Amino acid sequence: MGTIALTELLGSPVIEASGAHCGRVRELVLTPAEDRIHISMLIVRTKKGDRVLPFSAVSSLNGGVQASSAASDWSPPDAEGLFLLERDLLDQQIIDVHGRKVVRVNDVDLHPETSNGRVYLKIGSVDVGARGAVRRLLKGVVPMAALRAVLQRIPPRLIPWDFVDLIETDPARRVKLKISHERLAKLHPADIADIVESLAPDEREAVFQTLDQEVAAEALEEVQPRVQKSIVESLDYGRAAEIVEEMDPDAAADLLGDLSQDHTEQILVEMEPAASQEVVELLEHREETAAGRMTTEFLALPVNATVENAIGVMREFEGGVESVITIYLVDSHGTLVGAVPLVKIALAKPDTPLLSLSQEPLISTQKETGDNEVAEIFDKYNLVTLPVVDEHRKLVGVVTSDDVITMLRGKL
Repeated sequence: MGTIALTELLGSPVIEASGAHCGRVRELVLTPAEDRIHISMLIVRTKKGDRVLPFSAVSSLNGGVQASSAASDWSPPDAEGLFLLERDLLDQQIIDVHGRKVVRVNDVDLHPETSNGRVYLKIGSVDVGARGAVRRLLKGVVPMAALRAVLQRIPPRLIPWDFVDLIETDPARRVKLKISHERLAKLHPADIADIVESLAPDEREAVFQTLDQEVAAEALEEVQPRVQKSIVESLDYGRAAEIVEEMDPDAAADLLGDLSQDHTEQILVEMEPAASQEVVELLEHREETAAGRMTTEFLALPVNATVENAIGVMREFEGGVESVITIYLVDSHGTLVGAVPLVKIALAKPDTPLLSLSQEPLISTQKETGDNEVAEIFDKYNLVTLPVVDEHRKLVGVVTSDDVITMLRGKL
């Protein structure tokens, strides 16, 4: 037997073991805790009300559903922990992790299988195109043969079930249905951000409640500021703090700076003291300055350090990748004295002094330098990172090209 559409199977007659017609298919059910792919049962509408037909008791799907048991043996349904395909999937938004977008489901393609004398039915793909919509609109209106002829002319738009991430806003149901967004978490943070921005507020919250906090932080940094604010305000303080802690300090400061003072303080209280202190220090600077844009996650080594020292420190560094593009050299007072590109470190011998690899001229900027001047410096010297110093030339932070791009996008 070939593919069966969910909407074709819904309403199909059900024949019990005696050969008598006993009802029609009302729902197809998954039990995600046990099997995310195979249909576990059918809900059949009978004269005595809805009854559950275990799929293990289905002997055939030809011309309707043939059961190997009597309808009197079927129990009333209990939807606890169950995923109902018509109720929970048709007309619902899902995340297409392969196409990196949010789409609406028009139908579901099901694949019957036979093994060891048993019939199985698994979800193959969801139909998000016109074919599924037309099938539903014309079902029962035109003869089945004519409908199939029409459908053959419409190219399918199918998403394999393995590429589907479900959206469930109810926390209790997320747990029971084991919805974890593991597939979504494997996408690039920018793609996750695009997907999140196309969701409703309660759906965004649901996604950020289930993502690993490191993934959530990376994605949140890519989200538009107004959406960032909405997401963080929808989360409880503890969850928000977990995510903010994983963000780059400058991005975290920008985000918290947009929140109300009370909300910011509550999140800071929930954060680890070291992370909280880092963000508090950045919040003291005006956003439109180098100090307001900089990150305090950078690599600075003593002026007498070697390539071997730099490699050792990089292995332990937990900051962003863009922060290790350049290694900075400071004296015993923290004064900036040199900048070494990562590419030179990669090509040099372990015992090479870093100072000998320092690039000239040494470009830096003051904390109060404005956004426009920072952008001009990046453009003039083709920089990837720009060190920020205080009035004593002490290195206090680094502006990265990502920070500049974010700043310029905000001005568009």
